[in-house]
Amino acid sequence: MTATLTNTPVLETERLTLRAPIPSDIAPWVAFLVSDRGIWHGGGPENGEGGAWRVAATFAGHWLLNGFGLFVAVENATGRPVASAGPYAPPDFPEIELGWSVWSDEDQGKGYASEAAKAIIAHCRDDLKLPSLVSYIAPENARSCALAERLGAVLDTKATRPHPDDLVYRHFGEAA
Repeated sequence: MTATLTNTPVLETERLTLRAPIPSDIAPWVAFLVSDRGIWHGGGPENGEGGAWRVAATFAGHWLLNGFGLFVAVENATGRPVASAGPYAPPDFPEIELGWSVWSDEDQGKGYASEAAKAIIAHCRDDLKLPSLVSYIAPENARSCALAERLGAVLDTKATRPHPDDLVYRHFGEAA
């Protein structure tokens, strides 16, 4: 028997369907997490496939524990999962984070993360009624910093952060 998440929202954008993870998403998600780009998301080559699987399982389990989590972005034209994005709230994070990742090099630069994040920001604000939403980004992750700024997020230098070197980009809510 394969368990599935039920009663989770599905968001639609022009090119993407955003839904909770399903078991067939794990293989491409793990492939991303063991890549060099996976380092920004708790993965990286040194963690190996087992470590990457545990990270993906944590993201999937987040839905059960918190009632929300990272959506998998499925390309409507092909039905292929291409990215993940969504709210993330482990107990050691001072605020709920909006995270995003594009899983393969071939899908980088197509605007999938931006398209997904815009829909998720609206969902978090309007449907979940979250009081604030931030993105914690390593300063050297220039692509994510640029995306946060394109999304209209504002650098909040006074916000508490889970890692001392992270930048905090505030999407909405009061400045800390």
